[in-house]
Amino acid sequence: MGALVDGFGRVHTDLRVSLTDKCNLRCTYCMPAEGLDWLPSDNLLTDDEVVRVVGIAVRDLGITDVRLTGGEPLLRRGLVDIVRRLAEIEPRPRLALTTNGIGLARVARDLAAAGLDRINVSLDTMHRATFVALTRRDRLDDVLAGIEAARDAGLGPVKVNSVLMRGVNEGEALDLLDYCLAHGVQLRFIEQMPLDPQHGWDRELMVTADEIIEMLSARHTLTPLGERGSAPAELYRIDDGPAVVGVIASVTKPFCAACDRVRLTADGQVRNCLFATEESDLRAPLRAGAGDAAIAAQIQAAIQRKRAGHGIDDPSFLQPERPMSAIGG
Repeated sequence: MGALVDGFGRVHTDLRVSLTDKCNLRCTYCMPAEGLDWLPSDNLLTDDEVVRVVGIAVRDLGITDVRLTGGEPLLRRGLVDIVRRLAEIEPRPRLALTTNGIGLARVARDLAAAGLDRINVSLDTMHRATFVALTRRDRLDDVLAGIEAARDAGLGPVKVNSVLMRGVNEGEALDLLDYCLAHGVQLRFIEQMPLDPQHGWDRELMVTADEIIEMLSARHTLTPLGERGSAPAELYRIDDGPAVVGVIASVTKPFCAACDRVRLTADGQVRNCLFATEESDLRAPLRAGAGDAAIAAQIQAAIQRKRAGHGIDDPSFLQPERPMSAIGG
């Protein structure tokens, strides 16, 4: 049926697939201490439905990269088998996973053997007390063990995603970089985005990309690596390399003009933007017996409605009703 092209000529080749909205952490910028009302299990796409939709997207719509997200995707039963089945799709997509790292040490080798190509692990602090305050769980050692297991399993380059928040962990930029350099993994800082269920995001508390670069430059020479294309991170060579660090300035320097992403939520909704205020339901037609062509056409129609940008800086911006854990990263 051809490529996934929106009304602005952007070609979409990157599919983000959320496998669950549940998480075993309670990060303060993501969800309240008591958690959220999880999606009913009957509403979640089954393993077969996930594999079918991804297969349609790859074979018929030109998707080349698939990232499994959550919530916390390691909580999805059958994750390893889902990865194996996705790796068998022809043409084979590149497969990645974003995780908080808890439990990763137990399954990293199984995921690699099943066909997972690489992995991103979220880590915002190297200090136990700060980790407990941020996540409301004492699991820092588990996350660090997961990062090392992923690296040892060959899921590289292992990337560590970090969010800095003013008054919380803004002083840890260099600590996080030191850890990543010492352990042979790649650090990426991400500006905090308005995706919390409490709708308490405050731009003044967000540590900007320029501030992060300034912090890192106090100890290192950072050399820009040039155009990023559709990749979200601006990459910088550290000192004389070969190590690099990435900074994702989603708020202060949006990259919407080159966006190539489409999202599928755990309950089967297509989202054409992380900040979209509307969705396109695939679960109902899937379960009503719709053919592959009809599913593909619905995905194409959703992409055609994509806006030029997320509009965070627009006075009319409305934060999505769904929080990040329910959308998928």
